[in-house]
Amino acid sequence: MKRKDLLKNPVYWTSILQMELYRQIEDFMKEHDMNKTQFAEYLGCSKGYVSQLLSGDYDHKISKFMELSLAIGKIPDIKFVNVDKYIESESQSYTVKASTNAFILPVKKGCLDLELIA
Repeated sequence: MKRKDLLKNPVYWTSILQMELYRQIEDFMKEHDMNKTQFAEYLGCSKGYVSQLLSGDYDHKISKFMELSLAIGKIPDIKFVNVDKYIESESQSYTVKASTNAFILPVKKGCLDLELIA
């Protein structure tokens, strides 16, 4: 699959959101010195549900995503961009250093400019 096609695939973007939520939950658990059982108690859910969350084996409604984000004290800040403009800007943002032929990759916040804000 070409990168252009991947960026137009909803499964790709769902995975990006899931991975970011996972990362945020992991950070929250470390910050509050919680294990899965303690986090489940904090959320008021089962340990199995927390395991499912942390394995990425879920596809929640946006309302559940928001609920989980707020439960860990984060607000999702999502920016929508035109897919064709995103693909074009992504392909233009990679440069080649002439002297060594080494690629210089830009540092980006994330594929969706998704940031969970404390």
